[in-house]
Amino acid sequence: MARYPRLMPAQPQLFTAGVRRSTRLSPSFQRVTIGGPELAEFDWRGFDHWYRLFLPASGSPLRLPQVSGRSWWPSYLLIPESKRPHCSNYTVAGFRREAGELDIDVVLHWHHGELGGRVARWASQAQPGDPVGLLDQGLMFDPPEGSGRVLLATDETGLPGVLGILAGLPEDATGFAVLEVPDAGDVRPIVAPPGIDVSWLPRSGSQPHGSLVAAAMAAIAVEPNDYAYLVGESSLATGARRQLRTAGLPTSQITFSGFWKAAAD
Repeated sequence: MARYPRLMPAQPQLFTAGVRRSTRLSPSFQRVTIGGPELAEFDWRGFDHWYRLFLPASGSPLRLPQVSGRSWWPSYLLIPESKRPHCSNYTVAGFRREAGELDIDVVLHWHHGELGGRVARWASQAQPGDPVGLLDQGLMFDPPEGSGRVLLATDETGLPGVLGILAGLPEDATGFAVLEVPDAGDVRPIVAPPGIDVSWLPRSGSQPHGSLVAAAMAAIAVEPNDYAYLVGESSLATGARRQLRTAGLPTSQITFSGFWKAAAD
């Protein structure tokens, strides 16, 4: 098995940029727009193009690792912990080359009335000029040749990538997209081919995370050459994969990734 995804660049580029604006999109999403002249060189390829986002350590200027080929982690760990930037994985939510701008859609997690998570707090407080770093990582969405329908399933954390995939699919694409979100206010207009059946599934307070995706996926009759892309909370992604494998979809036709893991009750 290849160590790196097929569509990951062999020489990922590291970019620096600054915050331009921050806007609340919906109850659960904050959009931060960053920009700068370097972003004009970002090789955006649409779909679920993702990157590693670096934020300065508290009270320190932004320090970035040295990148050699695909290697950056050893250099990252050599940065003293008190000055080491926070690193998270994000998907391009919007890109405007002429303006040198890139949108980051950040999920807002609330715990007992307080905003949790380093990036969520940054997004809600971001000011114009605040520095960030981006390391290009390419695409995960990679249907094998000869694939038929597209089956997409995600929670809020994978939503930007899935919306990017829907916008990039050919007009004659067919399939299903199952989008579980925390609040009905998170449902938004999207771009998708007419042959994709898109289901928005807002959770109620009593519904377990991922349960709506599981029920929706169980109702889909799988075809052998379907291609499935399943991302979000770990048990959501692995559970959907298990459902599809049980229904007869080959492993080679499934891309899945757990972006985070819910705490045990």
